[in-house]
Amino acid sequence: MRKKHPGSGKIAPAFILESRMPDELMALWRDALGEDYEAYRNHCLRVFNFCFALAGSRPELEQKIAVAAVFHDLGIWTAHTFDYLVPSGKLALDYLERIGKNEWQEEIAAMIAEHHKLTKVKQNPQNTSWLVEPFRKADWIDMSAGLIKFRLPDDFVAEVLDAYPNAGFHKKLLVLALERLRSHPLSPLPMVKL
Repeated sequence: MRKKHPGSGKIAPAFILESRMPDELMALWRDALGEDYEAYRNHCLRVFNFCFALAGSRPELEQKIAVAAVFHDLGIWTAHTFDYLVPSGKLALDYLERIGKNEWQEEIAAMIAEHHKLTKVKQNPQNTSWLVEPFRKADWIDMSAGLIKFRLPDDFVAEVLDAYPNAGFHKKLLVLALERLRSHPLSPLPMVKL
């Protein structure tokens, strides 16, 4: 269900999108996520909402953003690694093949591969609605707990953060980062790119 501007019937550009899509996909991974299910679910829903707003709140992008949001960090749990971009991307590409959305594979693979990039992702000249940069920004909004907003309204960011509480997600990442630092001191954050 989408929240709408009162009386207008138009989708609001920066209101929480309550969609069943992310939850339906998340349910497939409940066992793999175990006790981290709620924390990861809420992270995915925050990223989903931030990306949807940054991409102009266009309904036709809802499913594509949901797929990227659910799969983008999933390799942490399925491959048991903090070097998770490749396994997360593989899971997403396999899923897209199963549902017959092969035409989305390049874009969603790039959304996952580039979501921790520190600098702007270049626009794809063949695809003016390329979601890689809005998705990167959405993840950074969440990872910064809303300190970085990329021009999204303060009240919208706060509303999303309140609607989907952290539930220990950032704490889990900190524990994983410290474990990775101990085991791979020369490559503590393999997912971060310039």
